[in-house]
Amino acid sequence: MTGSAPCTTLGAFYFTEYNGSVMDSVDLQVLRSANEWVAAGRRAVLATVVRTWGSSPRPIGALAAFRDDGTVVGSVSGGCMEDDMILRMRAGELPQERPGTTTYGVSAEEAQRFGLPCGGTLELVLEPLTPASGLGELLARIERHELVMRRLDMKSGRVTIGPANWSDQLAFDGTEFVSVFGPRWRLLIIGAGQLSQYLAQMAQALDYQVTVCDPRVEYADTWSLEGVDLRRGMPDDVVIDMNLDAHSAVVTLTHDPKLDDMALLEALKSPAFYVGAIGSRKNNEARRKRLSDFDLSEEEIERLHAPVGLKLGSKTPPEIAIAILAEMTAIRNGVIMTPFIEPPKATVAGCQVTEP
Repeated sequence: MTGSAPCTTLGAFYFTEYNGSVMDSVDLQVLRSANEWVAAGRRAVLATVVRTWGSSPRPIGALAAFRDDGTVVGSVSGGCMEDDMILRMRAGELPQERPGTTTYGVSAEEAQRFGLPCGGTLELVLEPLTPASGLGELLARIERHELVMRRLDMKSGRVTIGPANWSDQLAFDGTEFVSVFGPRWRLLIIGAGQLSQYLAQMAQALDYQVTVCDPRVEYADTWSLEGVDLRRGMPDDVVIDMNLDAHSAVVTLTHDPKLDDMALLEALKSPAFYVGAIGSRKNNEARRKRLSDFDLSEEEIERLHAPVGLKLGSKTPPEIAIAILAEMTAIRNGVIMTPFIEPPKATVAGCQVTEP
């Protein structure tokens, strides 16, 4: 049997590495829904994957919450085990006073019944939720971009919440369950043009907290996208003010070197996991030369992704936004990027056609 993989506390609220997969940041909605149910006086149980053996459909740290009427939000198996747990919840068979555990897929028969991959086994911690579970405080800390540790005593059900360190990991020893939650991903976009609209919208769907910076009145005055923070200050000041961390990304989209370079000079010195700039390869070669004239090291300039985005043949603003987010997602998930193979040049009547 293969033991469980370590947890990495660097997520949109946190994510867990398991066989190369990453926990979805949308699990934050599980906590929100569960908190609302408890506040409304409903009985609810929070299920968390704490151990896996062999193949498993969801990684360690995956969440699902079950309400007394069978309503479920989130996923610990992709749907198969949830159906069984819904029936158990309605029948009152899930823990109601103290936390407990359950294991699925131990036998080949169970694996087939619950749709687990061959040999897959999951262990879940099942926690009955009450106002003392501290979900409200946990959510408030997450929204303040704090890194938080939540400890659950399996015998008493007592919960304690406090600050976490980057080295802390999700852990379960049978008597205590420790989970780590961290800041949401943040994206700072320089420029409030059409491409920024598409990029901001798509980034919100990936649970980024999006900020757009543009000191140009003609662009800022026409910006309108709900849930996006618009800053009219100078880009370098906004970058510094945001105190970027390893959960942050910066993308410059104005095509104006005076604005884009101001942001890059500060962003490339920050811990941001991704810094990208739009523009042609030629323009970005000139940009790197300009940046080298300032106090940036060669290593810092090498962090710049420019031209920004994966090479997908993108032409329209939505396609370019997809390319940018695809590259950001790959970098965020630790995927090693390999160069795309250039397709052969098209020819017309035996003559090579130059690509634009």
